[in-house]
Amino acid sequence: MKKLRGFAILILVLAALGIVAWVAWRAIQNVLVEAAVETPVTRVKRGPVSITVTARGELQGGKPEMLVAPMIGSDTLAVTDLRQNGEMVEEGDIVVQFDTTQQEYNLREAQADLAEAQQKVAQAEAENQAADVEARLALEAAKTTVKIAEVETRRSRFVPAMKARDNEIALEAARNRLKQAEQDLASRKASGGAALAIQRAGENRARTMATIAQRNIDSMTLKAKTSGYVNLQSNTSNLFMMTQGMMLPIVQLGDTVRPGLAVAQIPDLENWEVSAKIAEVDRGHLAPGQAVTVSVVALAGKSFPARVTTLGNSVGQPWDRRFDCRMVLEQAGPELRPGMSSNLIITAEKLDNVLSVPSQAIFERDGKPFIYVKTATSFTPHDVTLVKRTESQAVITGVNEGETVALTNPSEQNKPAQPRAQSATKAITK
Repeated sequence: MKKLRGFAILILVLAALGIVAWVAWRAIQNVLVEAAVETPVTRVKRGPVSITVTARGELQGGKPEMLVAPMIGSDTLAVTDLRQNGEMVEEGDIVVQFDTTQQEYNLREAQADLAEAQQKVAQAEAENQAADVEARLALEAAKTTVKIAEVETRRSRFVPAMKARDNEIALEAARNRLKQAEQDLASRKASGGAALAIQRAGENRARTMATIAQRNIDSMTLKAKTSGYVNLQSNTSNLFMMTQGMMLPIVQLGDTVRPGLAVAQIPDLENWEVSAKIAEVDRGHLAPGQAVTVSVVALAGKSFPARVTTLGNSVGQPWDRRFDCRMVLEQAGPELRPGMSSNLIITAEKLDNVLSVPSQAIFERDGKPFIYVKTATSFTPHDVTLVKRTESQAVITGVNEGETVALTNPSEQNKPAQPRAQSATKAITK
């Protein structure tokens, strides 16, 4: 009996020790969790603040020369020769060549029609010349007959009356024939001129068609008007539907493109621009003329001064609205190339002797900004007035310099981690 009682006491002691160990282990775990989820903080600082906007942009040549597929009335044009993307070209170099087979056929047809029309014109001119000579000879003969008849009429007083009357009749008939010859000559000139005009109109039409065909052939060879790097454009000719964010293929050798499509661009290397998509929240801070520092990713340690030139309209989904901002470089270098990625720092405004915190320290409740100020035991919400705000900085009033504020929501930070979701199969209650 005593042995059983001793054994029971031992079990109770061991159980008590186990409970104490479990409580100690849980306490240690709680301490570790609290240490792991400690709220990150920062301090309210006073001093000069530069309101800057950072963005990522792409270099582009200013005032670029755009090479466009010619408008020649064809459905598509085939690319038979093409410079490489990024290749350096000089003024007058061929950049893009399109297939001219159809236009060369049209030119040969037009030239054949022109030769035929020229022969018809020459034939009409020869016929008019011969008819004109014939009509003039008939006119001269009629004039001679009239003169002879007039001489005979003047002799009428020396001849019998009957003969005199015959001379008058002959003179009148001669004059009628002369008048008819003059009318025939005028009519012949008019009809001959009209026939010749018709043939010359055909000749001009054939010449125009030949000129158009030759001009089309010339326009299907796109040459560089300035020196620069070739920047091939996207080929959208065969795309009936484009999805937002879709990467479009650039024009390649052997592609077919539609007339009027921009196939290549040669940027002006004397003038450089930077294009960037900037978050809509920063639009109120930007204005044309503001200074920009452009750091080209591929050129480590080098930066270039620039100025904001234009601000575009906001586009995109409601949760990611952005606008196009274009800047022009005030200084450039020979190492710059179109398409280079750049990091941009736009200095929007400079403020002196102001209070500032990182933007992530600002929270909103019912449309009003506030911060979490650290007290002895916890964090307390504190209303502030927001003066300026960018993606990285916020200038505020209504708080003291040196106050410690939370960078995240403390209540959210100290929530226990949610258990991992089970699979659909395991979640079914049996």
